[in-house]
This record gives sequence, structure tokens and C-alpha cells, in this order.
Amino acid sequence: MNTVTTPKFIAFIIAFLLLVITLVFDTDGFIFIIDHANLLFHEAGHVIFGIFGSTLGLYGGTLGQFVFPIVTASIFFRERAVTSFTVAMLWLFENFFNVARYMADARAQELPLVGSGDHDWTNIFSRWGLLNYDITIANFVRVFGWLGLILTVFFITYEWNQYRKWHA
Repeated sequence: MNTVTTPKFIAFIIAFLLLVITLVFDTDGFIFIIDHANLLFHEAGHVIFGIFGSTLGLYGGTLGQFVFPIVTASIFFRERAVTSFTVAMLWLFENFFNVARYMADARAQELPLVGSGDHDWTNIFSRWGLLNYDITIANFVRVFGWLGLILTVFFITYEWNQYRKWHA
């Protein structure tokens, strides 16, 4: 089993704190490096899931943003690479902020769009009859993102304490 040593734990906490500071103080809600990668997986999701029809193609962007980190986390979990698994979970939960930003823009449609110019969440919320709740739903998704990020810290702290207990 790949254990969480003290150097790995400290590196994780530093990365976590940098992510939190960026999420709290970033004015436009777009973290340059991470969210460009997320955008790539979003667009790939449209193509990949679009093979199964236009409805899945519409949902595919957001699904792509979640599927790729989940697959990555699953591989690390299977390999028992605890720190890598936890970093992949950070990536997953950071995506909630990016998706929430897109959801909150469903009525305003002020974000620059890639591709066809259709706004995924305007279409999705319109289909569901929830367009007027775009900001409320986005806020819920942000809260879920924060909870997920916090859980990753609890998880890696637990694993680090286990390592220290067995190696004391």
C-alpha cells in the first residue's frame, strides 16, 4: 500500500491551501491551468457521449468533467496510491466550482462559449423547467464542492495519522 508520508501530506496540504486561496480570491471563477484542462475534458465529453445521441451529447460536457477525474481516482484507488487518489478527488471537487459557474450563467449567458455557441446549462435547465433556479442550483453545487474538498483533507489526514501510528 502506498502510504501518506509526512512530506506527501505537507505537499498535499500546501496544494490544498493554494487551491482554496485561489477559489476564494479568484475574481472570475476560472483557474487558468486547471480549468483549461477541465474545459478540454468538457468538450471531449460532448464528443464522446454525443456518440450515444444528442441528449447525452448535451450532458456529455459536464459528464466529461466528472468522469475523467473519477476514472483517474478509481485507478489510483485500485492501485492503493492514497495521495494520488486524494489529489484526483481534489480535481473532481474543483470541477464542481467550474460547473457551478457555468450553471449560474444559464440565464445571463455572459460566459464565452466554445464550440457551437449553445449554452449547455440553459438548454438543460430549460428542458427540466428549472431555468429560473440556475443560481440557486449553482450555489448548491458550490457547497457540495466545498464539502468534497473538506472531506479530502479529512481523508488524507486520517491516512497520514495511520502511517504515523504504524511508523512511530
